[in-house]
Order: sequence, then C-alpha cells, then structure tokens
Amino acid sequence: MSCKEKADFERESSAKPAVTESVLMYQPSTRIQSRSAHGRYARLRVIATLALLGLYYLTPWLSWHGQPLVLFDLPHRRFHVLGLTLVPQDLLLLTALLLLAALTLFLFTSLAGRLWCGYACPQTVWTEAFLWIEQACEGDRHQRLKLDRAPWTRDKLLRRGGKHLLWALFGGLTGLTFVAYFVPAPTLFPSLLDGSIGGWALFWSLFYGFATWGNAGFMREQVCKYMCPYARFQSAMFDRDTLVIAYDQKRGEPRKDTRSKRARGGDCVSCTLCVQVCPVGIDIRDGLQYACIACAACIDACDSVMDSVGKPRGLIRYTSSNHDEGRPFRLLRPRTVGYGAVWLAACAGFITLLVVHSPLRFDVLRDRHALYRELASGEIENVYMLKLSDTAEQPHRYQLRARFADGEPIAITPSTFTHRPGDAGIATIALRAAARDDGNPSRRPVETVDIELQDLDQPGIHARRNARFLTGAQH
Repeated sequence: MSCKEKADFERESSAKPAVTESVLMYQPSTRIQSRSAHGRYARLRVIATLALLGLYYLTPWLSWHGQPLVLFDLPHRRFHVLGLTLVPQDLLLLTALLLLAALTLFLFTSLAGRLWCGYACPQTVWTEAFLWIEQACEGDRHQRLKLDRAPWTRDKLLRRGGKHLLWALFGGLTGLTFVAYFVPAPTLFPSLLDGSIGGWALFWSLFYGFATWGNAGFMREQVCKYMCPYARFQSAMFDRDTLVIAYDQKRGEPRKDTRSKRARGGDCVSCTLCVQVCPVGIDIRDGLQYACIACAACIDACDSVMDSVGKPRGLIRYTSSNHDEGRPFRLLRPRTVGYGAVWLAACAGFITLLVVHSPLRFDVLRDRHALYRELASGEIENVYMLKLSDTAEQPHRYQLRARFADGEPIAITPSTFTHRPGDAGIATIALRAAARDDGNPSRRPVETVDIELQDLDQPGIHARRNARFLTGAQH
C-alpha cells in the first residue's frame, strides 16, 4: 500500500462513527402467563403448598405446656422453639440447628436436585398461592393473555382491582403472621383491631406484607433467576447421578410438524405445552438450565399429551445423566456418602447438644475492686458477682453451696435466693473461709473453689462453676 492510499484509508476510518456495544447485566422479559398443569406432580405441589402455608399461619397460635410453640421473644431474650426455651447463651445450639438445615439441603440436592425450589421454597409456595388468586379473578392462561391485550374497561378494572385487593389482603396476613413469631399472636391481632398495635410491629407487618406482594405477585421468576444465590451454586452439588428433569432427545427428535397430516419424526408433537406451563418460561427441550426450579409441571403436561396421542409417558421425566446413557442409578456414591456422613455427624452433634443442654446457667466473676478482706473474726472474705440465666417462666428458688477442692466447705452469703422471670439475674455473693496458716506449705495463696447452684423447685436441675479464692496465705 502506497503512502497516499494509506493516508486515504486512515482518513476514511477516522470519519466513520465509533460503534459501541452495550452489555445488559439484566435481561428484561415479558410477563409470563403460565398455564395450569394437572397431574401427579401438580397434586404434590398443591399438597405441599397447603401444608406449608397451614404450618406457617397456624404455628404462632399453637402452644405447648402453656408456652408458645414458636416465639422469638426479643424484649425478654427468650426463644421458644418446639417446647425448648433458649436464651442468648444458647447461640451454639441455634448455630448447630442452622448448620444442620444447610447440610440437609446439600444432601437432598445431591440426591434429588432442586426439590426445595420446586416444592418447599417460600418464593415458590407464595407464588403458587398468588397464582391461584390470579386464576380465580382473571381465568386461565388464554383468558389472562386476552385480558392483557384488552383495553381498560369496567370488567378489566374489576378483575385487576379484585386481584390486587386479594393479593394485598393475603400479603398483609402474611406480614402479620411473620410478626406473630416475635409478638404473641393472641396479643398482636387484637391490638391491630383496636388500633393499639405498636409502631415497630406495624412497620414490619407492612414491610413484609409489601415484600410478599411484590415478590410473589410481580417479580416471581425474576427472584429465582437474579436474586436467589442457590441457582448459581447448585451445580457444585450436582453430579451425573443427581436427579434432574430432562427431555429425551433420542426419543423426541426430530419433532413432528403438527400442521402436516403426515406423521413423521420423533414422539414430540411440538405442542409447546411444556413451555406454556413452565412458571419460569424456559423450554426444557433446550437442555438443563439454571432457571429450572424442578416443579415438574412440564412432566405433567407432556404426559397428558403422550396419553392423548397413544405414546408412552416419560418423554420429559426425572432422570440423571448416567441413566440417560444406560447406566444404573447409583444412590450410594462418593458425593452422597460424604454429604451423608457429615449430615449424620451434624445430627449426632445436635442431639448431643440437646441432651446436655441445661435450662440453668450461671457465671461467677470476682469483684475487681478488692482482692479479699480479713474480717474481725479472722475469716477471709472474697466477693463475687453472680450472673444467672434460666429459662423458667415462673419464679424459682435457688440454693448455693461452695467448697474447696479438698472438700472443705465454705460459708456463702446469701445461700438461698429467688430469681423471677425478667430479672437481670445479677447478684453479689460473699465466700468466707477460716484464715489459712501461713506456715503450712500445703496452703496456697490462690485455691480453687467449686460453687454449685441447685434449683429447689426442680431438684433435678443444678449447675457448677469453679472460681478462684484468695486465702491470704503468704509464701
């Protein structure tokens, strides 16, 4: 290329406008109007949804031996969980419970894929309930699509307005029930009716109700695609034997042309019902996708079509990669054995914590302002701060005993006291012992004291702590 041609080329290149490429981090999508699915998996989803919703709304009203079955009483720092009362000092037990729940999710994911997403996830459960309300107000998929295209009329306004009103009421009930896990339900709901509900309780009821209305009514599959982290890291728990929902390519392809009178190709008739019933709007025939929540609606739809055309079911089914290749399904494999072993260890640890869990805890701290005092009687007195924490809901009487490591008793004041629910549980106690003989080499300046706290109302409950006692001995 000559110098002139090169100059002309650079002049033309600089004259062309620069082309910039924009990359969208969020892919906008049209609203998905899914079709109702009917079949065995749809019935399982209905049962699971009703059971979980019933459990959520009824649990705050249930009690056990006069105490709420589940109540997180933050002002009094009491957490009632299935008949067990916990305090902030039981953080290890709560942590173990959360760890066990996470390991359970990992184990079942490695075995059966995204069963949690399809049947038990709160987003799935409440979205299913909101879809029932939407179908009752606006009809099934074709009617809703027709209503979307229709101009605003009195009928459309009534249908849409009624739907949102029911959504708002259902979301409000959900928000109030959520707060009822922190404020007793028999107190919360009457206070709402007479207008005496607290500000924070009202705020969180409205906040959680609005979040339910927005997530289950509008965002729906967008929460699963863009907000839920589980869809992103689930592949780390999958292997070739994990159950997934898949389309049988060998049997279904090439797909039939439904417009042709002549049957040809595979068993798939291109009815697209599997896409119409999908709540996240994917085509399962394109392969496994992270957006799939394993609700099995496409299986029910495809099975109904196979029944109508006289073909065997299972074109879309629960399967695994190895099973598709003709290999037998392996339940026991390194991944599941590893998860199972860790899960069993976590279960054993949690059960052990429950067995050794004591409703009574106390700590003994030395008074930092004085080492010890020598009384006129010649006794040595050490002062301590006793911090008591119990889960009793009624006043309890306690007795204190103290002794040296060699069994010699020590006088303690006060030796008995009463602790009432809601008290700070902080008391001052004094331990007095006879003066130690400075000439006795067996006597040490600091000796260990065993302090026992006994519940007088429930003799089977007691606790022990060790403390240091300054004897006044000199070496």
